Amino acid sequence: MTERFERTELDGLVVLSERIPGLHSISAGVWVRSGSVNEEPAEMGISHLLEHMVFKGTRRRTAREIALSIERVGGVLDAYTTREHTSFQARVLDEFGDLALDVLSDLVLSPLLRDEDLDLEREVVIEEIATVEDTPDDLVFDLHSAHLWAGHPYGFSVLGTRDTVGSLTAGALQRRHSAYYGRDNIVVAGVGDVDHAWFVDRIAGAFGDAGRGTADGRLSTAGVPEPGRMAVARDGAQTHIVLGTRTFEHADPRRYAFVLLSSALGGGMSSRLFQRIREELGLAYSVYTFQSFYRAGGVAGVYAGTRPESADRAVAEVEAELALVAAEGLTAEELADAKGQVKGQIVLSLESPMTRLHRLAGTELFEEPFSTIEQVIERVDAVTLDEVAALAAEYFAPDRQCVTRLGPAPRMTP
Repeated sequence: MTERFERTELDGLVVLSERIPGLHSISAGVWVRSGSVNEEPAEMGISHLLEHMVFKGTRRRTAREIALSIERVGGVLDAYTTREHTSFQARVLDEFGDLALDVLSDLVLSPLLRDEDLDLEREVVIEEIATVEDTPDDLVFDLHSAHLWAGHPYGFSVLGTRDTVGSLTAGALQRRHSAYYGRDNIVVAGVGDVDHAWFVDRIAGAFGDAGRGTADGRLSTAGVPEPGRMAVARDGAQTHIVLGTRTFEHADPRRYAFVLLSSALGGGMSSRLFQRIREELGLAYSVYTFQSFYRAGGVAGVYAGTRPESADRAVAEVEAELALVAAEGLTAEELADAKGQVKGQIVLSLESPMTRLHRLAGTELFEEPFSTIEQVIERVDAVTLDEVAALAAEYFAPDRQCVTRLGPAPRMTP
C-alpha cells in the first residue's frame, strides 16, 4: 500500500493527512498538548476532567446534540487523556467529513465549562477513579508509577485523585482551556480517502477562531530513577506485582531494539516469562512485559498476578529471568522470532484506519519524521544481537527495578 502523507502548518496549528484510496470513511482527530505531565500536584486530573467537560455543551450544541450529531450518521465520537496530551476523535462515512470536523472544532474551541455541569461530571470522574481502585491490576500500575517517578508528573494519575478532582473549579478548567487549547498546542490529523488540500481548507475554516494560548504543552523533564520496593496491603485473592524502571524517550532510535527485547522476554505465549512463570511453574495466569516511551523519558517492566502465598517466589523467578537476559541477552533464534512477531503486529495493526490516525499524529507529537511501513520494517530488521544485549544489561538488571506489590499482607508465622 502506497502511503501518502502530507503536512501543513496554519500559523502554528499543524494539519496532517494520510490518503488511503478506496476507503469509504474518514477518521479525524484533534490532539492538544495538555496532559498530566503539565499539571501541578494540587490540580492532578484537570486535563482529564476538562476532556470530560467539553462534552457537556458548547456555544452551539447541547450535550445531547454533540452525541447525536455523529451517531445519527452512524459515526463514532470518542476522547481520551494521556500523560502528555488530550485527544478528540471521530470516524464517519466520507460524505460526513465536514460534519465531523465541525463537531471536533466545536468541542475543542467552544466548550461552555459551566459550574452546574461540573458538579455532575465531577461525580462521573470520581466513579471512574473508583473503578480503577476496584481493579487491582490497573491500580498497581498507578502505584508503581508514583513510586518510580518520585514526585515527577510522569508519575501522576491521569484521572487524578478524589481530593484533587473534588477541589477543581469551573474557573480552573476555563483557565486551563485558555492556556493550553491554543493553536500552538493543537495537531489535527485525518486518515481515509482524504484530499489534503480539501482537508487543510476545512481545518482553516473550522479552527480559524483558535487563539494562541499561553502555555507550552511540550515542556517535560524527569529526574533520577528511584529503584526500591513497596508493598501495599489490600484484601483480595491475588497479589499484583510490577517490576519496572525508567528508560529513554520516544525519539531514541534504540526503541526498536527495546521493543524486540521486551517482546522476546514477555510479549506473548512463546516468550521467556510466559513459558517459565506460567507454563513451567504455574505461578501466574497473567505475566507480561510492558513499555511506554514519552517525550522526555520512558518506562518498561514486567507485570505478574499471583496468589499471595506464591508472591515471593514469583518475584524471585521473574528477577532470575531478568538477571539471565541482562547477563546473556537473547539468542539469535529468539531475536529472529521477535522480529517476525513485531513486524507482523505492525502490518496487521495498520490495517485499522484509527491505528494509522494515531501513528500519523504521533509523528508530530513526538517531533519525528513520518516513516513508511517499509522504513519501520527495515529498522526492525536492522537490530542486532549486540544492541539487544546492551539494552538488556542496562535496563533489565534486577537491582535497577522498582518493585511494587498490591495484595494481602503476608501472614506472620508464629
